[in-house]
Amino acid sequence: MGVHSMIEFKVEKHEPSLLPEGEWKLVWADEFDGTELDRTKWMFRLNFWGERFDAFTDKGVSLDGKSNIVFRPVIVDGRLCSSQIQTGTNSFDYLDLHGAIKNRLERRKGNNPWNQIEIWPMKQMPDNLFLHRYGYYEARMKFQKMPFWWSAFWMQSPIIGITNDPSYCGVENDIIECFTSGNYLTTGNIYGGYGKNFAQSGRVRYPIPNDDEFHRAGMLWTKEGYKFYFDGKLVSESKSPVSNIAQFIVLSTEIHGYRNDQPKTEWTEEELADTFICDYVRVFELKEGK
Repeated sequence: MGVHSMIEFKVEKHEPSLLPEGEWKLVWADEFDGTELDRTKWMFRLNFWGERFDAFTDKGVSLDGKSNIVFRPVIVDGRLCSSQIQTGTNSFDYLDLHGAIKNRLERRKGNNPWNQIEIWPMKQMPDNLFLHRYGYYEARMKFQKMPFWWSAFWMQSPIIGITNDPSYCGVENDIIECFTSGNYLTTGNIYGGYGKNFAQSGRVRYPIPNDDEFHRAGMLWTKEGYKFYFDGKLVSESKSPVSNIAQFIVLSTEIHGYRNDQPKTEWTEEELADTFICDYVRVFELKEGK
C-alpha cells in the first residue's frame, strides 16, 4: 500500500519506534533488559483448547543481555517444542470440555445452589497481566531461518467467538506472522471464533526481506479500524469488524504440524540452534485531544 508518513519516537538507550503521525505517549513496554524474563509482564501459554498441550513449553526462552528475548526450539521428553509468551489468556484454553462431557454422560450434579449439571465448567485461570485497547502496538524482530517452525506477534481477545458480535467479544489481530522463512509474511485479523463462524479481514501476504536484520511490525487500532505496518510501510487495513474490548499481547513460536503429530523425531544441531529474536514490544496511546 506504500509508504505513509511516520515519525520516530526515541527511547533512551534503545532503538527508536516508528509511529504514525500524532502525539504519542508510551504506556507499556518490555525492552527485555537484564537476564530474566519479567514475569510481572508475561506468562507462558501452556494450555491449548482446554488442556495442557505438550508441544508448548516454558523452556527455550532467554534474554541475551543485549536487550533481546531469544526463542529457540527445544526437545522436551523426546518431542520438539517451542514457547509462547502472553500478557493475558483466553477463556477457551481453560474450558474443561472433557469434564463437561463426562458430567453429562454420568449425570453428575454441579457444585452450585441449584444442584444443576455443570455444562460448561471453567478451570482456574491465571490473572491477566496486561490488557489494552486503542493505540499503536509495535515490536522489533529478527525472524527464524529454518522452515520447520513459525513465529508471530499478535493480540487476542480473552473471549473471542463467545458471541456473534466481534465488536463485543473481540478478534485476533495478527500483526505479523512468519509462517515460512524465506517466503512471505502474513498480516490481518481473524474474528468470529475458530469454528464454523471463523472469518478474516484485511489479511494479506507480502515478501520477507531475507537480510537477517531486525524489522518493525506495528498495528494502529482505533474505533474506526486497524492499520498494519511493516518497517514504516502500510501493508493492510481493516475497517470492520472492530473490537471494542481490551485484548492481550502474544509473542509466539510454534512447530509446524503440532496439532497432529511431530513431523519427525531427529533434529540437527543447526536446526536446534535456530532463533526468533525480539528486541522490544511497546504500546502507545495518543495524548488526549491529539
